Amino acid sequence: QVQLVESGGGLVQPGGSLRLSCAASGISFSVNGMDWYRQAAGKECELVAAITSATSTKYGDFVKGRFTISRDYAKNTVYLQMNSLKPEDTAVYYCHATRRLTGMEYWGKGTLVTVSS
Repeated sequence: QVQLVESGGGLVQPGGSLRLSCAASGISFSVNGMDWYRQAAGKECELVAAITSATSTKYGDFVKGRFTISRDYAKNTVYLQMNSLKPEDTAVYYCHATRRLTGMEYWGKGTLVTVSS
């Protein structure tokens, strides 16, 4: 019954911003690992951003300071703030969670982000 539901995707102009949300049920983001991946058409799935511990985050090389991952403990939701979006950011973005005690992994169904004029 673990569910990860992404939202916030859509069409945005180059240079614009979007804030993706991942609402979780059946798993707490306060004690478990969480991150965002993306997959563009014809490309391999790649890491976008991750919260690897209470004090550690990790970002893909392509982010270059444009994206920020964060979480809201009360809402059990993880966010991905994306600024200065580029056409090459166009992809389906997936929320991902890992149980720290077991290593069990869970994936959301994804939300499409399209960056185009």
